[in-house]
Amino acid sequence: MIQDNLAPTQFREHQEALEAQTLAPYAVLSANTRGREKQEELDPIRTEFQRDRDRILHSKAFRRLKHKTQVFIDPEEDHYRTRLTHTLEVAQIARTLARALRLNEDLTEAITLAHDLGIPPSATAARRPWARSCASTSPAQSSSTTTRASASWTY
Repeated sequence: MIQDNLAPTQFREHQEALEAQTLAPYAVLSANTRGREKQEELDPIRTEFQRDRDRILHSKAFRRLKHKTQVFIDPEEDHYRTRLTHTLEVAQIARTLARALRLNEDLTEAITLAHDLGIPPSATAARRPWARSCASTSPAQSSSTTTRASASWTY
């Protein structure tokens, strides 16, 4: 519950306290972020994950997704999907799942909004040979590769 007498400088702290009370024990709290590469002052209103989401939304790379075709169904139809519409749909679904699982919705949204950034137009075609090569590896090899890749991710 948001208190009417909160000063604007207390709003972020209030949001972080609400997260601590309502999110699942395994959820990442905004107050527990590992920080950013470049140190900066805390925002008085937004949590760190909200700032991340906002930076993604306002980035040129995100806006350029509107010019990238995600799925090209039929050249005679006027309905086609861009990576931007795909990304917004993914973010909405992920946010709903995060709410149901009591995870950090802002972190989830930031991750999903950024998931297609930096992918070249030929990425889908490039995945096919990679998928074929992965099919020939054992599940144990595939698992160790995934573990190595995810170990480098930080929140």
